[in-house]
Amino acid sequence: MYLNLIQIAESFGVSEKTVEGWIRYEGLPYTRDRDRLLFDQLQVSDWAAARGLAARAGFLAPADSVLATGLQVGPLLRAGGIWRDVPAAEMPEVFDRIVSTLPGATPPVRQFLGQRLRAKGGVTLAPVGGGFALPHPSARITLGRDSGLVAVILLRDGLTAIESHVDDIPVGRLLFFIAPSPRAHLDLLGRLTKLLAREPFHELVETGAADEEIFKAVEAFDASAAGTSEPEAKL
Repeated sequence: MYLNLIQIAESFGVSEKTVEGWIRYEGLPYTRDRDRLLFDQLQVSDWAAARGLAARAGFLAPADSVLATGLQVGPLLRAGGIWRDVPAAEMPEVFDRIVSTLPGATPPVRQFLGQRLRAKGGVTLAPVGGGFALPHPSARITLGRDSGLVAVILLRDGLTAIESHVDDIPVGRLLFFIAPSPRAHLDLLGRLTKLLAREPFHELVETGAADEEIFKAVEAFDASAAGTSEPEAKL
């Protein structure tokens, strides 16, 4: 899987300038695709291991890592919901409607966050390949432990702009998320990345399965990640 510059920076918890410095001075392997830098996940993992670097969250986190904040995706997804048949041109409006339901936030905070998302560059799309992306607010925010959400957005028409995908498959399935804090953002990013690699969740979202089927798949993932047989009832 190929990752972009933002995803690499988020995985290691460093700035994009630091990653660019690794390319220039430390030989971080990359591929140039027009005006973008792409990174092969396995090559980056090998490069990091040889230098004693370890990603603790995000796209490069170890499969058995323990997420520091203990966030459960199931309650967050039930808060954000599943949005179907969304025209790609209406994504900003849908983001705004999702933010309007953000739990644990006051109306002024929701309004401010909506304004930031509508601003140019306010949302990082974060495509991960195969027609999926993990959009999230570009600026890190602190909302409090009782806030945050995840929303599955099923687009009617795929995004075809070059910057919207890392392969030849247009993005049509989005997992939009807002985390309670910058630390929780990295943990949730890593958890969603692992969730997308799991069946039956990936197939259920790809085929547009019923809401409750998707919810149950996520709750089973939460239970597995927590090492329990039953999903936890709350965050």
